[in-house]
Amino acid sequence: MNPCALCILLLGSFFPPALCITTADPALFINGIPYSTRSYWMRRANKALQDVTRSLCPFAAFGTAIVNHTYAQGLGDLICIGANQNGQTGNPSLHGEIAAIANCTAILTDPKGRFRLTPSEAQAAFADLTLYTNAESCPMCASAIRWAGFREYVYGTSIDTLICKGWGQIRIASVDVFRASFDLPSRTRLMGGVLANETDPYFLWQYDPTYPCPRGCSRSPDGMSS
Repeated sequence: MNPCALCILLLGSFFPPALCITTADPALFINGIPYSTRSYWMRRANKALQDVTRSLCPFAAFGTAIVNHTYAQGLGDLICIGANQNGQTGNPSLHGEIAAIANCTAILTDPKGRFRLTPSEAQAAFADLTLYTNAESCPMCASAIRWAGFREYVYGTSIDTLICKGWGQIRIASVDVFRASFDLPSRTRLMGGVLANETDPYFLWQYDPTYPCPRGCSRSPDGMSS
């Protein structure tokens, strides 16, 4: 048996099951959007890492793209991006999703921008948007997604995978955050595992010295990318 699966199984003997919840097959045609479009935007969430951090493979490789599929034609309309900036700013809460939500708010309310929304209009606009993040959100970020009232939340790499590869996590899956948020007036569709074969490698090398660094970077003596 996979040791990580065994770990989760054993934990389930003592705690209510949290991480073993099934979400819809990400290849399905959900909300009228094909998997090819989902894949395109997940790759854009990966690319946000380089756009924001100027690194091909930052250690905390958590990237986000926020997209409007509701009123835009074709692939959709990119509203903003974000990436984990804890190390750059010293702000421990500035995860990729939080940064992207803040960036979108600034873009939507910019009086000289293309949207020029009031604060109340900007808040309402999140109901039309989809958040793509290359790894499942921590409970802080998943809660922020629910408070924002996004139409959809789509992730690549699962919390299970992050835990198995050495990442410290608060072990509350997004589906459990969503289950506990039924009092909120909005509804957000949750989809996981989208393009995980491409997002997983961004998180597999940091604590595993036998795993190769992503293309375009090398591991420094302290184990970080360079």
